[in-house]
Amino acid sequence: MSRHGGTRPGAWFAAFLLLTVSIVLGCRIADTDAITPIPQLLAFLPWLLAPTAVALLFAALSHWRIGLVWGVAALAVIAWYIEPYGKTMEPGGVPVAQIRVLTANVEFGRATDSLIEAVSKQRPDLVFVQECEDTCEKKLNQAFGKGAEDKSAAKAKSKDGVYPYRQVVESATSEGSDGSVILSRHPLTPTKGIPATMGMPGATADVDGQVIHLQLAHPMPPLPSHLGTWRKELAALRDYAAANIGRPTVVAGDFNATQDHAAFRRILDTGFMDGARLTGDTRTPSWPALTAPAFGAQIDHVLVSRGFTATRTRFLDLDDTDHRALVVDLTLRKST
Repeated sequence: MSRHGGTRPGAWFAAFLLLTVSIVLGCRIADTDAITPIPQLLAFLPWLLAPTAVALLFAALSHWRIGLVWGVAALAVIAWYIEPYGKTMEPGGVPVAQIRVLTANVEFGRATDSLIEAVSKQRPDLVFVQECEDTCEKKLNQAFGKGAEDKSAAKAKSKDGVYPYRQVVESATSEGSDGSVILSRHPLTPTKGIPATMGMPGATADVDGQVIHLQLAHPMPPLPSHLGTWRKELAALRDYAAANIGRPTVVAGDFNATQDHAAFRRILDTGFMDGARLTGDTRTPSWPALTAPAFGAQIDHVLVSRGFTATRTRFLDLDDTDHRALVVDLTLRKST
């Protein structure tokens, strides 16, 4: 692998890196998540820039011209796919409701105390909590349930800090990864949600007279032994989105997928929009929290149907969880 036809260790190493990157990019181009380890690597597609740059360096040191061309082509493809995916629109009409949404994976309930502090500071209208086991649910009820109104006359008067409405899928395991909770300041009507390995409850909220459909998202992660379940549960979220694109709907949670996963793009293809993209924060990592924001992937999302705009997105660091919480300010508009 040199200009003279011989082989050099540096060129072989460059070829190995470029082949690995190209296989992942090929699956992205083919619009498939393929098999392990492709789905796991696709989550970090933008970071493929690093091994590609290393390959280019070794190709240059080895005077391997084909490798240089190959590497530049790979860089171009990665740069192309780093661009945000999905539609955006600025709906007309007048604002009829403003909603602040917070979603957080509290990792088996360990980050519940930190979440409670974040909710108290951010004061969202809707809170979507994943991996909320029994202790987590009790703490949330104690901090924000109807009984919280009696703790302070000021709170009882203003309703600050009180979330009297909730929809819960209780954890059936000791670890609590399957427990999920939707908290709301606004009246909720339960819906059947989406059957899944981990809890995905649903509801409708009455926000200033507007009925808004809510669905918590927490499909199985793309573990090598559970890829079929991961695809199936993301497909169920896609079907829910397709059925609700014509009415005000918020789907929020830990999707265990990024825009580089074909299964997640199918949800966006229904017309749903990613709140983080609407505010220019598409690639801000939310997981793993220990390396974010310097390194990671955005697998936590707030998706909205037509008629919504997003004005601000924040990623919050919570203690004792591998996810960052996500807060998105939304405005619902309707034509007069």
